[in-house]
Amino acid sequence: MTHVKLDFAKQGGLIPVIVTDHETGQVLMLAYMNEESYQLTLATKTMHYWSRSRNELWHKGATSGHYQHVRSIKTDCDADTLLISVEQVGAACHTGQYSCFFTEIFTEQ
Repeated sequence: MTHVKLDFAKQGGLIPVIVTDHETGQVLMLAYMNEESYQLTLATKTMHYWSRSRNELWHKGATSGHYQHVRSIKTDCDADTLLISVEQVGAACHTGQYSCFFTEIFTEQ
């Protein structure tokens, strides 16, 4: 594992996290991490986030059973956004959909 200093300070202590399915590459969700949730994710190899609406740590799957097991973590060139590939158990979205990105707005014909 390569040690990278992530830039949590740039965006008020939070960094966006794009989560994808490790087998298909499908985007499952976008969430946010603070440094504590990032460290918990590294330590447990399951996803932890910072809930902006509840203002608290959130262990994905703790109440639903829909855990996300980390398969890989990448950062962008500025070290202020993460791309994390996971093994998704159940649905990623709180609506019960596999991906949070299920509402189509536009598709060119």
